[in-house]
Amino acid sequence: MVDTAPRTSKQSPAPTRAPAPPSPTASEAAAKTASEPAESTASSPRLDVAALGRQLLGTWPEVRLAARERAARPELQRIEGLTMAEHRERVLGQLKILVEEGAIQRAYPTSLGGLDDHGGNIAAFEELVIADPSLQIKSGVQWGLFGAAVLHLGTAPHHEKWLPAIMSLEVPGAFAMTEIGHGSDVASIATTATYDEATEEFVIHTPFRAAWKEFLGNAGLHGKHATVFAQLVTKGVNHGVHCFYVPIRDDEGEFLPGVGGEDDGLKGGLNGIDNGRLHFTNVRVPRENLLNRYGDVAADGTYSSPIESPGRRFFTMLGTLVQGRVSLDGAATTASAMGLAIAITYGNQRRQFTASSDTDEEVLLDYQRHQRRLLPRLATTYAQVFAHDEFLVKFDAVFSGKADTDDDRQDLETIAAALKPLSTWHALDTLQEAREACGGAGFIAENRLVGLRHDLDIYVTFEGDNNVLLQLVAKRLLTDFSKQFKDADAGAMARYVVAQTAERAYHGTGLRRLAQTIADFGSTARSVSELRDEKSQRELLTDRVETMIAEIAGRLRDARKLPKADAAAAFNRNQNQLIEAARAHGELLQWEAFTRGLARVEDEGTKQVLTWVRDLFGLGLIEKHAAWYLINGRLSPQRAQSVTAYIDRLIERLRPHAQGLVDAFGFGPEHLRATIASGIEQERQDEARAYFEEQRRAGTLPVPEKAKSKKR
Repeated sequence: MVDTAPRTSKQSPAPTRAPAPPSPTASEAAAKTASEPAESTASSPRLDVAALGRQLLGTWPEVRLAARERAARPELQRIEGLTMAEHRERVLGQLKILVEEGAIQRAYPTSLGGLDDHGGNIAAFEELVIADPSLQIKSGVQWGLFGAAVLHLGTAPHHEKWLPAIMSLEVPGAFAMTEIGHGSDVASIATTATYDEATEEFVIHTPFRAAWKEFLGNAGLHGKHATVFAQLVTKGVNHGVHCFYVPIRDDEGEFLPGVGGEDDGLKGGLNGIDNGRLHFTNVRVPRENLLNRYGDVAADGTYSSPIESPGRRFFTMLGTLVQGRVSLDGAATTASAMGLAIAITYGNQRRQFTASSDTDEEVLLDYQRHQRRLLPRLATTYAQVFAHDEFLVKFDAVFSGKADTDDDRQDLETIAAALKPLSTWHALDTLQEAREACGGAGFIAENRLVGLRHDLDIYVTFEGDNNVLLQLVAKRLLTDFSKQFKDADAGAMARYVVAQTAERAYHGTGLRRLAQTIADFGSTARSVSELRDEKSQRELLTDRVETMIAEIAGRLRDARKLPKADAAAAFNRNQNQLIEAARAHGELLQWEAFTRGLARVEDEGTKQVLTWVRDLFGLGLIEKHAAWYLINGRLSPQRAQSVTAYIDRLIERLRPHAQGLVDAFGFGPEHLRATIASGIEQERQDEARAYFEEQRRAGTLPVPEKAKSKKR
C-alpha cells in the first residue's frame, strides 16, 4: 500500500521560544535529551509552545494561571500515605486557606463580596485537581453544590441569611439529593417535605431505608446544614422535587433530633472527603426554609410557581446546578493532560532494548506501539481542551444573564450531558494507559498516576451516571429531529437519511460502494487526500450522528401511540443505539470545537502540527467506528484501510512534537509532582550510557559471549 505522507525524523525540532506558563515545565531538567536536537530539518514545522500554551489556557487565562500557582503550593497538595482521618482534616484545613485567601467568592454576588464571575469561578476551581482531587471535590460540595443550591434556588432573603456563613466556611454543608434507591432518577426520590398549615412548617421525612440520602460529601463528619431535595406535598398534592435548607448537626458535631446518618468510610478514592448518608424522621423546618425561586408555599398552604409545567419546573431547577458537570468535564480533561505529561516525558527519556544500535538503547517513545498508546489519547485531550473552553463560555453566558433563554439553558444542559461522559471516561482510560506505559514506575504512588486514576473513578457516575446523561442527550436529539419531521411520513424520513451522506447521491447502495472502490483502486493517495480534508471529516462525523438518530426515530415513530408498557419496551430495544448516537454527537462537538480553535492559530508551524493533531482525533473516531461506516456504505474497504495507514503516518509525524505538545499544557514539576517526570530518568540514562561508553573507550568492557563465539 502506498502512503503519501512524508517521513519525519525521530528528532524533535526545538520550539521557537520558551513555554508560556509561569513555572518551568517538567521536561526542562532533561532539556538535552536525544530527542531534542540543536536544529530541525527544513521540512519539519516548528511548534511555538509558548503561543500554544497561552491558547490552551482558554478564555480565562489569568484566572487559571493564578489558580495553578496556588495549586503548586505544598500546603494545598495531597500527601501520599495519610490515613483517611488525616486526609479529611487536611482537606478541611485547605478549604479554610482558600477562604482566607479570597479564592472562593468569585461566583457569588457582588453584594456579598463576590465577583459574579461564573466562568472564571469554574476555571479556577478546576485547577484544584492538580493539588488534590479531594480538595477540588470537597470545595465543589461546599461552594459549588451546597452554596450554589442556596444561590440559584433561593431568593434574596435566603442569600442574605445563609450565604455569608457558607462562603466563610462557618457552616460546612452537604448537598442531599441522591438517594440510595434512585440514584440518577432524581424525579422519583422518596423523601417528602409535607407542609403543616397549623405550624407553618415543612416536615422532612425519609419513609424507608432505600430513601436515605447517600454518597453526600460533608455528610459523614463535617456538615452542619444540608440542602435537602424532597417531594413537596401541600394540601394533599405532590408538586414534585424542591429543595429545603435543613440544619443537621449542632456545634459539637452531633446530629440534631430526628436526623440520623452514617459515614461511608473508606472509598476507592477521594478519601479526603467525608462522604456519608443521611435520613430524616419528621424533622420540622420553617416554611421560609423552602428555597423558593421556582416554587413557593403561602402560609395557608397554597402552592405557586412562575413555571406552570411540573416537568419543565423540575428540569429548570436541576439545570441551575449544571456547574457540577461543567467542572467535572474540565477537571477530568486536566487530569488526562497531567497523566499524558508524565507518561510522555518519561517515555521520551526511558530507554529499553537495542533495536537499532549495538550500543544505545531505544527511547520508549520511539517505538510505534508506545506512540499508538499515547498520541491518540493526547489528540483527544486537545479536543477536550478546546471543547471545554467553549462549554465554559456558554455556561458563563447563561449564568451571567447574557444569554439566558430557555433554549440557551436547554442547550447548556445538553452540552453538559454530552461532554462530561466523554471526558470522564477518557480520563480513566488515559490514566490507566499512562500508568501501563510507565511500567512498574507508573504503579508507584509518588508518580501519581494510580492516585489520580483512583480519585477520578467516581467522576463517571456522580453528577449523573454517564450512560444516563447520554440518554438525555439522545432524547434531545430525537426531539429536535421530530420537530423537523412532525408531519412527515416514513418516506420523507428515509429521504432525509439518504441526504446525509457526504456524496449526497446514492449512499448505502451497491452502486455507491462500487463507485468509491473504483475511485480508490490503486490510489491510497486519493483516499487519504479526501479523508484528511476538513470538510470530509465533518461530513463523515455528522453523517453518523444524523443517520443514527433518523433510523432510531423511524423505529420509534409510532411508539407514542402504543400502551405505556409497549412504548417503554420499544424504547428499551433502542436504548443502546440511542446512547451510541449521543456519544457520537459529543465526539462531533469536540471535533468542531477543535477545528474552531485550530482556525485561531496564527503561527504556521504550530497550525500545521495542530492540524495533524486534529486529524488524528477525527480520523481516530472514524477508525474506532469503522464497522459502522463500512456496514452503512460510507467507506469502501480500501478507504477504511487507508484510515489506519494514515493514522500511523500522522503519529510518526507527531512523534517529534510530543514533548512540546504536553509542555504546552503548562505543568511544572510542582504541579505534576511525579519523580519519573522530573528529569531523574534522563540523569539515570545519561549516567548509564556514560558508564558503558567509558568502559568501551578504556577497553575494559567484557566481550559478549556471542561475539566471542563468532570469532572462533
